[in-house]
Amino acid sequence: MAKKVETINLIDTFSEFKELKNIDRATMVGVLEESFRNVLSKLFGTDENFDVIINPDKGDFEIWRNREIVEDDALEDANLQISLTEAQKIDADFEIGEEVTDEVHLQDFGRRAVLNLRQTLASKILELQKDSLYNQFIEKVGQIVSAEVYQIWKKEILLLDDEGNEMLLPKTEQIPTDFFRKGETIRAVVERVENKSNNPKIILSRTSPVFLERLFELEVPEIHEGLILIRRVARIPGERAKVAVESYDERIDPVGACVGVKGARIHGIVRELRNENIDVINFTANVNLFIQRSLSPAKISSIRLDEEGKKAEVFLKPEEVSLAIGKGGMNIKLASMLTGYTIDVFRETDEIEEDDIYLDEFKDEIDAWVIEALKKIGCDTARNVLALPREVLLEKADLEETTVDEVLAILRYEFED
Repeated sequence: MAKKVETINLIDTFSEFKELKNIDRATMVGVLEESFRNVLSKLFGTDENFDVIINPDKGDFEIWRNREIVEDDALEDANLQISLTEAQKIDADFEIGEEVTDEVHLQDFGRRAVLNLRQTLASKILELQKDSLYNQFIEKVGQIVSAEVYQIWKKEILLLDDEGNEMLLPKTEQIPTDFFRKGETIRAVVERVENKSNNPKIILSRTSPVFLERLFELEVPEIHEGLILIRRVARIPGERAKVAVESYDERIDPVGACVGVKGARIHGIVRELRNENIDVINFTANVNLFIQRSLSPAKISSIRLDEEGKKAEVFLKPEEVSLAIGKGGMNIKLASMLTGYTIDVFRETDEIEEDDIYLDEFKDEIDAWVIEALKKIGCDTARNVLALPREVLLEKADLEETTVDEVLAILRYEFED
């Protein structure tokens, strides 16, 4: 009875292999045969004289041993040889030197042998499952997947897809305003697949620029069909993004196609990204023009480029400076990310007023980083700074109240009679 139970358990373990998904037949048979041969080697010292036949369709197996017939008194190795007397019990016509093939039943060799095989198979099943999971998702890096929230932790969310595969969405890869409940379905892009100690971890992201790209591919048929290309993407997740698009077909307006009639196409993307404001602009290889477009809605007067150093000095009329910089410096930051250039904005002036003073002259009294912050909002002279309201300096230059008040006091003192 015990042997029968062992046999059933062995077949059950074997059957688990049949149910494995994404495991090709050749791999499955190869791994199973290797497992059997490992056990046979431990039992008999060698597996070379055994034929292992795997029947994946039936979910069972056969093991046949080949032994040479020798004289009764010449028997040295019972695994490789069989005595003539024993052989003739199988078939009376057997003669010395012939080969006998008979079936071997592992359970006949004891509980330990069967247990050893079951443990080996279980280990191989787990290993194959992990390899399969890794191979399956390494090919999905950069693709959007949908999964259900299973567990919410402080630093990450555990998700399960339709096949029960576990995925992780770290807090750092969530949009700041993301809020999910257990059982809710989430869309995200496969950011990477980690495989430390053969333990695959599927990491998702909703903050990656690639996620925004894939959403455009889903919403805009012309992108999916290759008629429009996404050339650059820059994001401040949950806040604002800029996407540069291009079409080789002159009949297609790439920006209009991406936005859709009355914004129909882009609205779905905006909702998915928690109302992230998305600017779509036409890409161009002309760096000067590309920088101008990236700083939209500001209108640029002129640009001075340092292509080697990847720097651009942008000159604008005073009323355009705040538009170029944007709320919290967001517009100019995204423009820099999109173009790959460090962009500095300056107020357009014919010449510095006779009694005006460049801010660099105040380096002994004002910290260099404060001067740089003021330059970035278009203030390169003392009178430029004094011409702006205190509230504008606080918001645009992102400086503390005490710092702004100290700067204003120093500059005003310079012009007092």
